[in-house]
Amino acid sequence: MSAENVRNRKAYFIGGGVGALSGAVFLIRDGKMPAENIHIYEKLNISGGSMDGSGNADDGYVIRGGRMFDYEQYPALWNVLSEIPAISNKNISVYDEIKDFNEKVQTNGKARLVDRNAQITDVSSMGFDESDRISLVKLMVKSEHSLEDITIEDFFSPHFFTTNFWYMWATTFAFEPWHSAIEFKRYLHIFIHEFPRINNLSGVKRSLYNQYDSVILPMELWLKEQGVVFEYDCEVKDIEFNTIENNEKSVSKLYISRNGTNENVNINHDDIVIITNGSMTAATTLGTMTSPPVFSKSNLGTSWEFWEKISAGKPEFGNPKVFDSDIDRSFWESFTVTCNKDNKFLDMMEKFSGNTPGTGALVTLKDSNWLMSIVIAYQPHFLNQPEGVTVFWGYGLFPNREGDYIKKKMTECTGEEILAELLHHLKFDDYIPEMISTSNCIPCILPFITSQFMPRKISDRPRVRPAGYKNLAFIGQFVEIPEGVVFTVEYSVRTAMTAVYDFLEIDKKIPAYFKGDKDIMVLFDSFVTMHK
Repeated sequence: MSAENVRNRKAYFIGGGVGALSGAVFLIRDGKMPAENIHIYEKLNISGGSMDGSGNADDGYVIRGGRMFDYEQYPALWNVLSEIPAISNKNISVYDEIKDFNEKVQTNGKARLVDRNAQITDVSSMGFDESDRISLVKLMVKSEHSLEDITIEDFFSPHFFTTNFWYMWATTFAFEPWHSAIEFKRYLHIFIHEFPRINNLSGVKRSLYNQYDSVILPMELWLKEQGVVFEYDCEVKDIEFNTIENNEKSVSKLYISRNGTNENVNINHDDIVIITNGSMTAATTLGTMTSPPVFSKSNLGTSWEFWEKISAGKPEFGNPKVFDSDIDRSFWESFTVTCNKDNKFLDMMEKFSGNTPGTGALVTLKDSNWLMSIVIAYQPHFLNQPEGVTVFWGYGLFPNREGDYIKKKMTECTGEEILAELLHHLKFDDYIPEMISTSNCIPCILPFITSQFMPRKISDRPRVRPAGYKNLAFIGQFVEIPEGVVFTVEYSVRTAMTAVYDFLEIDKKIPAYFKGDKDIMVLFDSFVTMHK
């Protein structure tokens, strides 16, 4: 596409998550679109979507969900982050910062699973029987169409869900037995190279700071420096289409609420409209040390309401009801703990687990009713984190269950009660009063955090470029890319790259996933691991 044609076009992103920010980078760098022609509409007053990190030492820090990275399977993410200067050193890229950090701080978990007696489980064996092995191989060769609406528990015997492999794989990637067999199959293919090291997570890569400070903030700063227009507190309520030549449809108008005031934006059929449909972190609610989060299952959040509105009568826009209508199976609860300088928890965990401090090794309490896991990241984890203050994060996959020690559902518990449950499981009972007095635990209920894993048909997610629409694309976690894996930052970036390259006819290939499932050595190592 000629430079003149690009200069005369405008791009409008609905939603300001990592997909939108990446799409803006691709438009500027690869498409040569003037930055001032790019508008990002975001309902909140901050960018980043689900890649968040906020708070302070006095009020407590909050990370709703953690993000792990992978060198082999995140090529689109590394592509965009190679362009962005790092916060810590403007002379290197964010990608270089992440590489340098992971060379110095390497994950090698020594307490991946902990049992009900606070004993570290031997995870040298995956714990499979022959039926489990056969079922795994069968799933990997099944067609996706044959797995539509099939759950993981439909495919495997009850024994499979008692194996070390399941506890480790499920808590690393947040799978639950009722989730989609299609998504589980895709993960097995894409992350098969992680199979032999799932017991220590040595393949997992982390960022220097939390995901917002390390990834989102530098991207936002770079885009603003280029001239991209960020429009915060601005919700797109609806879109209007008209029919143009060849019976194609084109977005012609956006209906916007800006700080409570309604306005319309006219869209030319040569402009570009890119929508982030759905949200993993919609309708999130927080609690405190003394009060549990309060949430309503009837509150979908505006991103889901918007997708439902625009997809009504348009099956090519996907089926949001598949993903947003069963909160009991799509939610879990996380918690972020801020510890003051007198807190001894990190030292106690280092001694208990044998993990090197700050390596981000996941520790799962496999027998806990809530199936709790915690991660202790490198400190400081926030740019504004004072010396001596430490932060760690955890989550429970089954928050609707009663605790083993605190006889309440996790959803009904205060931050103080969640901390007490955690410490009881670790047999740190004597430390509970001191921990509570030197900590601030903020619980967080995420109603749709695994909604992208819900059982589905292939057609339930729209394509990046729906057929018959000249200037419309969808990006994010609820868009269909064959073979791609949702619940990864890579997926959002990949959908944005696909949209931009297609719109502007950019003669570059989307970086390929590593085909570990076709690599002889990876397959051999996985076969050996499966039979341990």
